Amino acid sequence: MVTRHTTRRQPHLMYLGVVRAIVRISLTVTLMCCGGTMAIAADDLYRAQAIVTGQGEANRIVGFAACLEDVLIKVSGAQKLAGDRRLAAYKSNAKDLVGAFSYHDQMSGTPTRDEQGTRDRPYDLTVDFDETKIDDLLKALHIKPWPSHRPVLAVFVEMQQGPKSYMVTADADRAAIQRESLLAAAARRGMTVVLPSAAALAESSITGAEFGTTTSSKFGSVAARQGGEVALIGRLVWDDRELGWATQWRIDWQNRTHRWRIRGVTFDEAFRRAIGGAAQILSGNGDPA
Repeated sequence: MVTRHTTRRQPHLMYLGVVRAIVRISLTVTLMCCGGTMAIAADDLYRAQAIVTGQGEANRIVGFAACLEDVLIKVSGAQKLAGDRRLAAYKSNAKDLVGAFSYHDQMSGTPTRDEQGTRDRPYDLTVDFDETKIDDLLKALHIKPWPSHRPVLAVFVEMQQGPKSYMVTADADRAAIQRESLLAAAARRGMTVVLPSAAALAESSITGAEFGTTTSSKFGSVAARQGGEVALIGRLVWDDRELGWATQWRIDWQNRTHRWRIRGVTFDEAFRRAIGGAAQILSGNGDPA
């Protein structure tokens, strides 16, 4: 069930095809498959989604605030805005920046659990923000929107947990959950990504063990064949002491190699920050922290 609302006269929200990541975040994404490669088409840059309980105003306001931060990062490419203290005042009045919103009942078709039937049900709250107001807000934060062409990221990721390791590809069943999580992270940050097929990696003799030594040009060659314009290379190693993933990422852009690390996080968070970090570099907003 989808319930739509508008704060001003705007077209209804439209969904072109939905894939729900089986992870802690829930985003609307459109998938395309071709030549063993899976890509995600970036949704409207001024649209974001959050999970809320019920359709009450109090939870909706919380959802608006969460969506506002995501949209500001999505529109600008500036991952550094995540958790920025300057956003607090704007988040408290986020509803004033909303053009339209809609609900999708995650439990549609499931019997209700309370006397009202909606109070304890999880909903996807999809929010369209007013473009001019978001651009003006970014200007006030001294950050520019990133409306120009966004390079397609070809993402190469190795997962290692103990003696076992595997690659996240477009077609391997073993990496299905990580693949959906990575694609959802790309949608959340307004980026288009492609993943290599297992056959493409085998043909190029790229394995996880070689990630640290394989030249960027080799990854770039595979990326180009998959439709990618820039290669984002990552390695995630499970750390029992931190109960999280230790990750390292690299990307070559404008004759410079950028590297960054993230430790003690879930792979969902690792992917969000990796895609966000790449967007920050490509948009000219500096290196990831």
